[in-house]
Amino acid sequence: MADAPSVASPAQHLRTYGQIAWLWIRAAWQYPTSFVLLAVGNGLITGLDFVGLWIMFAHLRDLAGFSLHEVALLYGSASLALALADTAIGSVERIGTYIRTGRLDQMMTKPVPLLVQVCADQFTLRRLGRLTQAAVVFGWACSFVDWTPLRVVVAVSMLLSGALVFFGLFVGFSCIQFWTTDATEFANAFTYGGATVTQYPLSIFPREVLVGLTFVVPVAFVNWYPCLYLLGRTDPFGLPQALQFASPVAGALTMGAALLVWRTGVRHYTSTGS
Repeated sequence: MADAPSVASPAQHLRTYGQIAWLWIRAAWQYPTSFVLLAVGNGLITGLDFVGLWIMFAHLRDLAGFSLHEVALLYGSASLALALADTAIGSVERIGTYIRTGRLDQMMTKPVPLLVQVCADQFTLRRLGRLTQAAVVFGWACSFVDWTPLRVVVAVSMLLSGALVFFGLFVGFSCIQFWTTDATEFANAFTYGGATVTQYPLSIFPREVLVGLTFVVPVAFVNWYPCLYLLGRTDPFGLPQALQFASPVAGALTMGAALLVWRTGVRHYTSTGS
């Protein structure tokens, strides 16, 4: 089975996504107390990550030469990019469940692109807790940056490109479930695991790890390279300075590859008969 041909523009797809997401938001808001508690709880739980870093720096002067506010910039930018992607399309992780229950077959009969439906399905704003917490940490860390117009451009580009990288990783690795039915944990190792790795200076890892995170699973472009520029640092591994401005390219390539994998998975999908 494959997506039905569509002449709709990307703007129309976004509008359709927004309409589906709004239906889920309205449904969730029928229980406002539960909604608020889940959002606050999500923010507090994710906030413990940075509290752990803060406690660690109570006993350390620096981490691989990076001070607390510099690590906070890495932490906040990586967490913010992940939160944006997770809030927008985190539902794509459930593709294996949709396949097993036959829900994917139902979606394929509707005149809406399949990927739009899957990403918007069960949309929830309770992830705003994580988004808010990450934004607070990032904003605090930004107060220590010596801003210039170019650094502002790089910072905005970093957040958008980082979200695109995670979009691609979410979609691409979730597509494995077209063949294995259930590979959620495998996908999480690259999405949430990638975000966790990039919350710390990558100089704490061997050079081989950095190369893998640059050219294989490009999470180093989420924040590491642009943050080096924002902080006025040279690459501790001596890699080209041009990489510090290459996040948009990495985001576009990752998303493009993910969409190609998605199309391949959908074309090879056969109904479960559920």
